[in-house]
Amino acid sequence: MLKSIIIAGTIALASSASILPSTAQGIEIGRDGIRLQEPQRERVREGDRREVRRAKVTERDAVRIARGEGVRDVEDIRTTRSAYRIEGLDRRGDDIRVDVDRRSGDVLSVQ
Repeated sequence: MLKSIIIAGTIALASSASILPSTAQGIEIGRDGIRLQEPQRERVREGDRREVRRAKVTERDAVRIARGEGVRDVEDIRTTRSAYRIEGLDRRGDDIRVDVDRRSGDVLSVQ
């Protein structure tokens, strides 16, 4: 009887030890390819990543985005509740205005 209890305990210990390494890290397959995730790191869902990114659009980022839309010399930056309005000159010297969403960094309009 004691021998069967020891054998059952050994089997239970061996099976639980084989489960632990499988939970040591996770695999995430996404747009950027396959990525290993560490268990200590809190996993962030796709929608939550966008929320984190939205909070980080600064005036400096908005100017970079506006330069990508053709603004060469920045003359004025106005901050509204939902957007940055960057006014300046394009490469020809014409006036240009770019509105950039403060949360997502999307270009709302170019005039």
